Formats: sequence, C-alpha cells, structure tokens
Amino acid sequence: MITAAVPVSMLCRRCCGRFHVLDSTVGVRASPGVCPQRGRPLHQGPVVLSVPKRGRCGLSSTLPRTLFSPRQAALGLRREWDRMCCPGPGWHGQMCRTMATGDPITLHKRRLAAWLSHLPTEEKHYGPSFSLGAMHVDPVIREGFLQENMKHLTFQNRLDPCGCQRAIGIHNLFDRDASGQFVKNVVLYGTVGTGKSTLIRKLIMDWCHGGLTQFDLLVSFSCEDLSHNSAPLSLKRLITKKYRDLREVLPRLGSSDFKVLFVFNGLEWLDLDFRLAGAELCSDLDEPLTPVTILANLIRGYMLPEASIIMTTRPSALSRIPAKFVGRYAQICGFSDPDLQKMYFQMCLSGLEDDAKEMSNILEMLSRNLEKQKQLATACFLPSYCWLTCATLHFLYSTKADVLNQSLTGIYTSFLRLNFSGEILDITDPSRISMMRYVAKSLGKLAHEGYKKRQTCFSEEDLQRCFEVEMKSEEELNLLTVFQRDVFRFFLSPCLEPGKEQMFVFTISAMQEYLAALFVVMGEHRSSLQRIGSEISETIGKVSEDLTTILNIMAKFLPIRIFALFNLVRIFPRLYGKISGKSQDGIAQTMAVEMFREEDSFNDDVLDQINSSILGKEGPMLHPDAQVQENEAFELFPIFIGGLLAQHNRALLDQLGCSIKNFAAFEITKGMKKHLLKSSLKKQPPSEMMDFLFLLYEFQNDRFTAEVVRSMKVLDLSTVKMTPLKCHILARVIGTSGHLVETLDLTSCHIDPGAVRTLVPIFRRCENLDLQMNGLGPEACRDLRDMLLDKNCAVKTLRLCNNPITEDGVAFIGEALSGNKSLTHLSLLHTSLGDAGVRILAEHLEKNTCLKELNLAYNSITDAAALVLVDVAKRHPTMQKVHLYFNNISEEGRQSLYELRRSRDGVEVLVSLAEGTDVSQHWSLILNVVTKNVKGWDHERIQRHLQLLLEDLQCSRRRTSNPWKKAKFLRVENKVEKVLRKIHEGSM
Repeated sequence: MITAAVPVSMLCRRCCGRFHVLDSTVGVRASPGVCPQRGRPLHQGPVVLSVPKRGRCGLSSTLPRTLFSPRQAALGLRREWDRMCCPGPGWHGQMCRTMATGDPITLHKRRLAAWLSHLPTEEKHYGPSFSLGAMHVDPVIREGFLQENMKHLTFQNRLDPCGCQRAIGIHNLFDRDASGQFVKNVVLYGTVGTGKSTLIRKLIMDWCHGGLTQFDLLVSFSCEDLSHNSAPLSLKRLITKKYRDLREVLPRLGSSDFKVLFVFNGLEWLDLDFRLAGAELCSDLDEPLTPVTILANLIRGYMLPEASIIMTTRPSALSRIPAKFVGRYAQICGFSDPDLQKMYFQMCLSGLEDDAKEMSNILEMLSRNLEKQKQLATACFLPSYCWLTCATLHFLYSTKADVLNQSLTGIYTSFLRLNFSGEILDITDPSRISMMRYVAKSLGKLAHEGYKKRQTCFSEEDLQRCFEVEMKSEEELNLLTVFQRDVFRFFLSPCLEPGKEQMFVFTISAMQEYLAALFVVMGEHRSSLQRIGSEISETIGKVSEDLTTILNIMAKFLPIRIFALFNLVRIFPRLYGKISGKSQDGIAQTMAVEMFREEDSFNDDVLDQINSSILGKEGPMLHPDAQVQENEAFELFPIFIGGLLAQHNRALLDQLGCSIKNFAAFEITKGMKKHLLKSSLKKQPPSEMMDFLFLLYEFQNDRFTAEVVRSMKVLDLSTVKMTPLKCHILARVIGTSGHLVETLDLTSCHIDPGAVRTLVPIFRRCENLDLQMNGLGPEACRDLRDMLLDKNCAVKTLRLCNNPITEDGVAFIGEALSGNKSLTHLSLLHTSLGDAGVRILAEHLEKNTCLKELNLAYNSITDAAALVLVDVAKRHPTMQKVHLYFNNISEEGRQSLYELRRSRDGVEVLVSLAEGTDVSQHWSLILNVVTKNVKGWDHERIQRHLQLLLEDLQCSRRRTSNPWKKAKFLRVENKVEKVLRKIHEGSM
C-alpha cells in the first residue's frame, strides 16, 4: 500500500457526474468530500490510485491499482477509462452535444484542449498524457514563503528545495489562506525540471474537461510570447488576438457573477515594474498598454479585481512581484517520495507496446533498485529525470524501428531541449545568455576537469574554483545567483555515500560525461589564445571579400609600415587554424586512448553499464568469466563526443544556444577517423569492440562509418549480451560498407530468433560465422536456411554448436545444404538431433556438392544412424571429415565404422580417441572440444563418455605389442584421466 500524499480524483456519482480532486492520502481512507456544485458528499472509500468502473447504476465502483502490476492490468484500466469517456448519458455526452451548439466558452475549451494535446514527440512517448481518461501523477506541491527563497545562498543550501512546508493540491491553491481570506493571486514556483509547465497544462486540461468549476473562464498566456510583444494593445485585444472564440464573452469581463482565471506561465521572461512611473495605473480594458503594464495592473488588482491569477516562475524571479500582491506562494517539489516515482514509471512504461512480460520484469527491477540505490531515487526527485530514465529504458529494450533508430546522445540532447529550449538565464541581464550555454561553459568546465582527474564527487571548494567566484564582476555574480536558485539542483545533487555527505555529484553520472563532451566540442577547453584566434579567423572569413577593398582604401591614407601591419591580419586565419587543428587532433587522440584503454578490457560494455546503473546488477546477464572492475566511469565521454557531432544533435544544440562550429566538427571528425582506423586494425576484447561499434553508431554518419569499418575483418563479440539494440547497432554499422567479413564470433551472446532475423544481412557477408551456445531453435534455423540459400551468401564455416536445434531445426538446415554453394564446414555439435535428425540430414547431404567437414558429435546418435550418415559421406564428392564422438555408438558400431572407412578411403570419421591399434591423430582435437564446452554440458554424461573413451584406449593398448604405441596410448590416457579429475572436482 502506498502512503504518499497524492491528489486523487474522486467521483460525485449521485448528482452532477463530475470528477473532483481531493487532497487525500493514498492507502488511507479519504476524508469526506463535498460536491462543490450541489453540496452532496462524494463517493468515499479506500483509495489506491483507482479509476471509475461502469456499474449498473452508473460509475459506482473502483478498480484497485497496485504498483508494478502486469501490463494487461494497465491496458484494462485504460479501456475502462475509454468506455467511461465515450459520449453518453453522463456529463461528457452533454458536453459533446453542447459543443455542437457553438457556445463560445465550450468552443474555447475544445480548442484549448486540442492545442495542449499537441506535445513534443519525445514527450508523447515517455511523458504525461492529458487525455481525459489518462492517468497522471502530480508532483508534490507545498506552501512556500518568499523569505526562505531570499535567504543567503551557498551551493550547499540549495540542496533542500522544499523543507517541511505543508502539502497542498493543485486544485486547492485558491482555497482560503490561514487568515480565512480567499486567495486571488497564486505564484507557483520551482526550479528547472520540477514540472511547472506540465502541471499548468494539466490544470488547464482539467478545466477544459469540466473541472475547476469555480471558474467560468480560463485564459492562459505564455510570458515568453508576451516578452516578444512590445506594441501597446488593450487587454481585450490581447485576449481576442489569441482566442478568437472569446469575442462574445468579453462584455461579461468584470461582472461579479463571471469568475475568470488568468494563467501566466514563465513569469521570469518578463521584467515586471510595479512603480507608477514604470507601469501606470489603468483599469480600462480597452486602453492600449504594453503587456507588462497590463500584467502589473492585473496583479495589483486594479484591473479586473474580480479575476484570479496563477503565475509560474523560477525562484530567481519571485522578488519581481511585491509580496503584498501575492495571496499564496506554492513550491513544486517534484517526486520527493519514491512511491510517486514508481507511479510515474508504472504509468509511462506499462503502456509501451513491447513484450509485456519483459516490461513487467523491468518495472520490478527498477522498483527494487530505487529502494537500494538512494542516488537513483534522488535523481528521480525531478520528474524530468524520471522521463529520461523511461526514455533510456525504452531505448535499451524497445524493438520498434523508430526507437531503434534513435541514439543515446540524441535522447540526452532532446532531454535538455525539453527543459531548456529558448530559456534565458536572466532576462534582465544585457548579455541575455541562454541557460544551456551558461551551463555548458560553467558546469561543463567542472565536468571536464572531473573527467581528466577521474573524479565524480566535488566539494564546495571545487565549485567555487570552477565558477571563479572571487574573480567575477557584479553582473557575473548576479548570473551565478540566478543559476544557484534556478538550475543548480537540476544538475548537481548531494552525494549519499557515507563520509561524503558534504560533497556534490552530478544528478546522474552520465550527465557529467555529456557536459564534459559538450564543453570539448564547443571549444571551451581551449586556451584564450586559441579562442581569440578562432574568433579572428571566423570574423575575417565572413568579410573576406571586402577585406582587400578596405585595406586598399586605407593604404592611401596610412603610412606603408602601418599598412604592412594590417596585412599581417591575413596570416592569422591560417596560423590559428593550425593551432586549433592541433588542438582538435589532441581531442581525437584523447578519445581514442580513452575509448580503448587496456585496463578496462574486461569491463562490461557501455550499454550494459547504463542498464546496470538503472536496473541494478540484475539487469545485464554477465558471462561467468567476466572480470568487472569497480571503476567503470567515463566510458560514455568519447561516445558522447562522437554523438554530439551528428548533424541532428548539432541542430538541437543550436536551438539551446550551444552552437558547434562546422570547422571544429570537421577537425574533430578528421582526427577521429585517423585514430579510429588504427584502432579498427587491432584485436580488441569483445566489450571494447561493442563500444567501438556503439561510438560509430552514435556518430550517425554512414559515410564516415563505412570508411572506418571497411578495414574490420574480424569481429569478436563473444559473451556480449546481444540485446535487440546491440543487434541493430551491429547491423547498422557493419551494413554501411558492404565489405566481406572474415570472422564474426557471437558465441554465448543470448541471441534469439528476432536477433537472427535482424543480423541475417550481416551474416550473409561473413565467411566464418560462429553462433555457438545461444539457445537457437527451429525458428532461427528457418532464417538461417533462407540466408544459406541466398545466391550472394558468402558463409563458408557455420558453427551452431550447443543450440537446441532438434530434428525440426535440422530439416531447415538440410534444405539449405541441398541448394547452398558456399558452405564447406558445418558444426552441429550438441544440438539434440538424435537418430531422426541425422537421417534427415543424410537425405539432404546427398544433394550437396561443396561441404568438406561435418561435426555431429554429442547428439545421442546410435549405430544404425551413424552408419547411414557415414555411408552417404563416403559417396560425397567433397566430404573429408565427419565428427561422431560422444555419441551412443557401441564398440561393434565403432568397429563397423572403422571397417567402412578402410573399405572406402577418403573420409575421416572421428568416433574415438583410438583407431584400431593406434591412437587417433585427432585425439587432441576431441579433448579440446571437451575443455571448451564442458561448462555448458551435462557433467555426468560427459564423464560417462570420457570413461568409455578411456576404456577404448586401454583396450586398444592391450591389443598392440608395439612399445612406442603403448607409450603413446599411456600419454593420451593420462590426459583423459586429468580432464576427468578436473570435471569431478569442478575446477574446469
């Protein structure tokens, strides 16, 4: 049962059929509510995030909603909402019929709701839904006080954003205050990312759908839009300019029986002036005034004193409104309770159209990790970071094409665009620096210094040094104060490790690497000389056509010596271009070195690290041999650098005021290509190879990628858990060049049939394809058949060992053998074929003309089936070797196979470690197969087979009288006994 304070919709089923929002405690019986329209009591009962369900007498019962239940339950609730919201006898049907009559306020509601329903694409996928039947989790709102916000600022006291104020519901903001007076003006404030705009949209949509019945009209304005309009116009003209449907309603403004609510979102965009000299008093609704003056008079209560106003703002702008004009301050405190975070994740992740069972498991792991990892719960205090968590999980697990084509850097850039697009740090500062630009220059510097020192925790002294507090001018200190009040909590949080309580960490560790990468690609890490040189180069480049004319004119009036000095300016671009070029090359070298460090060769790949950071260690499936180091930070830094150079991300950053110059992008790309080409020729551990492919994928430049991967002939990704995302990355990156791959090793990669389907275009171009130990069954074999029958198939060696192919799957492989012209080596060791599967394979083998080696060891094959297969193999035109060891072949069967070999020479049949009275020349090969695969085999069964082989060796040794052969037998027997002993002790 949840115990957090959450606004819960309650239903008045006895009279008006409307929904009313009460402040109640989830999991505790709700306090009696009264319908504000007719004074009747609302439906009461245990509230567990419930939604109404249709009964015989109307909407009368509730469906309990528990945390992290299966997705089917969530879909069932949504269907209940849909049925509830269909036009019918209830209020919703009446509302739809009223719309058709053309009532101006109803038309206004409909169009306002339609406008607010158009969300950014990213927010639609993972953010809130404002449809009538959608579930929505509101952040905690608490009563605030201006004095608390204006207290002396340090970096440390910005960490407790809400204190212990009283919680209040969004629909109770206009209730009477402590003195019993009705509240007219409400200021709703919160730092970046707490959900101010989202909450306001939800408030407006509630009014559009029949809530907030105390207000007859709601008029909403964006202060950002108003800040761009300096022309005088009247309040009525301001309203009708945006809402044409309200022309007929304007005469009712000012009436005592017509309640109006004005909503002004983003008050920090306006430099309000309440002095009479700055904003004259005016109550005339038809008098042309500037928007700032109109707002000042509305807030004063001089214009439309009957109207109510709700304003949202960042904390730094609170002082622009005199406290005497504010009835209530309300602070948005985000998801300060982990249960609210869980509700948000339940709402956003349950509705994703992906595998329901897998999504349910993800929700459970996320829930447990929120309880264990307090740092993650602290990050998800901000609803924005809950969105980022959902987006990242969807990126890691979704199989939809539109999600798979995203990039991790793109998700982080979109995340920042949703929170900072168009935001100016301080509208009153002449520099009007964008908020994100300030963050990139200041926190980017801190992040990059931490990256260089491999440091993730920062003291207040580190922050003071990074922001150079002692060296700042008055204007710079003002900007720093605004940053501390509005943005600091978004990026930095208190460290929760014992003994480091006074330290700061980035709210999520990946953001440090993103900002460090942004700091680098923007050129902020360069020296002053290099930055000046770059600016001179850029300026002169813009006026290069006019430069000669200007110098020629000046030469007529200036002495020759001075003119010669001016001519030196022409050399600057090349000079500083060389300096800058070296700097960018250094960036690329740093990236390459950081990307492929020797000490991290056994780390999980980056995608598994991200997964683990969100879901905990339960997330990725680690290979038993993996040696995971504790320090896995800063793996994303080079990947983010590559991703930030992608054209799409550069365009988004440009909207944030963080432009990346074409010259810088070109130079970094050129340096990257040189060093990545060198790295592509080296053999890398599987996890580092996956990171290499991920970097190329994030770069989102097919031409660049093709030039790099063309030299990659061997791809070893064994033991890397190949999720749908990783399979897509592999197919996308290797698919850019179309070159022939010599070897692709995907042993123990958890590949499923869907992954095979994704990777078939790459498989087709691999000469040696290793798919051992992946659990592939008949469904995957169907796709492999189609691949092998393709006329462009280049596969020569295919290893499907230790997969449950069975006789159903081998039928598809057999069909492929009948028509394939490239395959020479096929290994079906330990694939559960049995006698039936071997007979099917033997039938198709007769039609094959190119196979040279066939491995059917450890498949429970008996004498009769083995003889049939070997008989076909003896007549095969190209067959050279058949592996049949570790099968259920008797001593008589082995002797028959040996005699068959002698009668028809040309094919080697590997059945035992002994051949007649001599040791098989392939005895070491057979023992190597055991040592490589014993971990995935039945130990008792393999010990039994080895014991039989040992007895066979001993019997053959006794039959020979040659002392050299006897010594050879004894040597091999000792090897077998050693392997048996290790298996028995469990040391192999």
